[in-house]
Amino acid sequence: MNEYVGHSSQLYSVEEHRLIGGKGDGMRLLEVNNGKGLMFTVSLDRAGDISKMYYKGTNLVFVGPCGYVSPEYYDDRGLGFLKSMSAGLLTTCGLTAVGSPCNDAGEDLPLHGTIANTPAENVSYWIEDNKINIVLTVRDARLFGHKLLLTRKYECSLDKNEIILTDTVENIDFEDTPYMILYHMNMGYPLLSENSIITLDSKSMRPRDAEAEKGAECALNMEKPQVGYAEQCFYYDMNTGFAKIFNPDLGFGLSINYDVNELPAFTEWKLMKSGEYVLGLEPGNVNPDGRDIVRKEGKLRILKPGEKATQTLIIKIENE
Repeated sequence: MNEYVGHSSQLYSVEEHRLIGGKGDGMRLLEVNNGKGLMFTVSLDRAGDISKMYYKGTNLVFVGPCGYVSPEYYDDRGLGFLKSMSAGLLTTCGLTAVGSPCNDAGEDLPLHGTIANTPAENVSYWIEDNKINIVLTVRDARLFGHKLLLTRKYECSLDKNEIILTDTVENIDFEDTPYMILYHMNMGYPLLSENSIITLDSKSMRPRDAEAEKGAECALNMEKPQVGYAEQCFYYDMNTGFAKIFNPDLGFGLSINYDVNELPAFTEWKLMKSGEYVLGLEPGNVNPDGRDIVRKEGKLRILKPGEKATQTLIIKIENE
């Protein structure tokens, strides 16, 4: 109780909204405000991903040119994913395919899988232990195919600018299934600029392809937007699960902490293109090469019937 306050929303809040108009018409959103400067949006019809995030009114993330796109417009053919990639702070890739479109074991797989275009079920939220808690489930399943259930929980502190994201994926089928996940976390202007400083706790790095080799020596150096810039991806072997972007012009940044035993792969997606200016800091259980390649490399994880996999990420505002 606070004698100065008529309603708790004066201090912090979770509000349910629906979009009206355009390709996002009808989409369910949770607008979260922790009262300490952190505000973010959970897109319930897009796997409960985080579509927007602000700190003290300043945008932190990249928003794709398409903006909000409802799952009803999702195109699962080839690169059709890009037509509805809203990006935001988090786009979850998986749960049985990550990376390039391919055919693996007789199955045609789209770019980055289908989970990011799947609506959440059983959504609930409440305030407890000085935290905003949000829980939801996302069902990635089909007839004659895999059956996976994602349970996602957000814990947002009311004392500090920190979010704990815990995902548990369970194989609810009676057969083995491939399990791939990548947390496509997308930093954007003004947090991202040519002056931003990127810190990774890594052992080594390798460029994904010939294009990335051209920029390998300055992989962590951000650049000004350029017309015609081609994307570059770099794969890191991490000591610990720590990645940080800090912008000295703003005086703050954002860090991602996770367990490398849960998410042993890390990808930097660098796109310094005019109008498509984004840095992806992407923990995953694989790199985004496509399931056929991951299988050949012997890195494809298989979930047994009833088996669960849990990943936890801590997202923090960094003031130094």
